[in-house]
Amino acid sequence: MNIAIWLVQVLVAIFFLFNGFMKTFLPIADLSNQVPWVLDIPEALVRFIGIVELAGGLGVILPAITRILPWVTVVAAGGLGTHMVLAVVFHISRGEFPNIILPVIILALAAIVAYGRWKVVPINSRT
Repeated sequence: MNIAIWLVQVLVAIFFLFNGFMKTFLPIADLSNQVPWVLDIPEALVRFIGIVELAGGLGVILPAITRILPWVTVVAAGGLGTHMVLAVVFHISRGEFPNIILPVIILALAAIVAYGRWKVVPINSRT
């Protein structure tokens, strides 16, 4: 079970690190080719979302790897799950129903990480 949760953690981290990097560092014009909704919200919000995704992607993996404050992994996964709930609400409000599929899948994966590292196979701190 530990290996399965690690695999899910790595998938979640890769997803958020990749997307967070794009939203943080790509020019908005280039980003809008892949993510059209970025033209409809302030650029500062797009950049903030990118930074949150980068921090969450690091938070899902680094504390667990280093075993320094491993509870941060649970909090990061829960925060990313909340982020995906908000993404679903955002896309529903815009009538973009096909765009809710990926956030729902990522929400489920983040929930697996949060619950798995909290209750099923917690990672102990270095002592």
